[in-house]
Amino acid sequence: MKPSRLLFPLVVFVACQRETPSGLAVVATAPSSAAKAASSGVFAYVTNFLTDNVSVVATSTNTVNTTIPVGDAPEGVAITPDGGFAYVANAGSTPGFGTISVIQTSTNTVTATVPVGSGPLRVAITPKGDFAYVTNLNSSTVSVIQASTNTLVATIPVGPRPDGLAITPDGAFVYVVSIDGANVSVIQTSTNTVIATVPVGSNPIDVAITPKGDFAYVTNFASGSVSVIETATNTVTATVPVSGPYRAAVSPRGDFVYVTQLLTDAVSVIATSTNAITTTIPLSAGSGTAAVAFSPKGDFAFVTSIYTGILSVIETAGHTVTGTFAVGESEGVAITSKKVK
Repeated sequence: MKPSRLLFPLVVFVACQRETPSGLAVVATAPSSAAKAASSGVFAYVTNFLTDNVSVVATSTNTVNTTIPVGDAPEGVAITPDGGFAYVANAGSTPGFGTISVIQTSTNTVTATVPVGSGPLRVAITPKGDFAYVTNLNSSTVSVIQASTNTLVATIPVGPRPDGLAITPDGAFVYVVSIDGANVSVIQTSTNTVIATVPVGSNPIDVAITPKGDFAYVTNFASGSVSVIETATNTVTATVPVSGPYRAAVSPRGDFVYVTQLLTDAVSVIATSTNAITTTIPLSAGSGTAAVAFSPKGDFAFVTSIYTGILSVIETAGHTVTGTFAVGESEGVAITSKKVK
């Protein structure tokens, strides 16, 4: 049994208990022709933590093009702005240290492995693509990797048991949630120091920032809420009730936020203009709805599942599921429009 989910203190009671020989689930539905056409040339990189690999999905056909072996229990994944590289956090690495696998997307091969802190969970890359920031759950630190050399250049202490993180569009600040600290650490990238700490709800898991950089949305798992932080003042200006919020992503246009509900297998849609839920999208029952990422134009969203290995495709115009297909039991997803093999 993989120990990867046991690294995460909140969902130990839903830790994965059903590894299958193939690690794949049965395809439920096929994507619509509209989805195929709109997503042509777009690829999804999905981390499969039970099988220690990454699926590369061609969203034009919603088929797995290739599967790339990485480190133990991969969870978070982020892609450089030019689409050239994917950085994968291997959460189940040897106790005491963790690793990041760097995938060159043109060949879909691992070209570097970077040591970081213990229990790396999430990765975010600066808008210029020059640095990758990694949360280390067990070390309570953030590792900073220089992308040009793939070397560790800084280690930043943050709140206890950090998970999700996001970088402002200008690259000036990194927002990092602390699961046990019930707060968000704000890192200034010019000095790699924490310059503010923002109290939020209980057991925050993830954070997503609007395209303008004016607000950060934080999912508070145990509180059943999403905190809205105004980044200019680093204060919470709104709190949105959401059942069991887990991961979050803001649409490329900044008009809504998708928040996954781990325990109820759904996605809540929050309108940023009102900070109210406008609709809730039901997904496959028992799937363990996890991470979410938007296509470059925001016309589709891709949602992973911890238990069933189903990747759901949502057409955002109507907030409806247009297809589901099999990858692996997964936690992370990132999207690139770069044409890869």
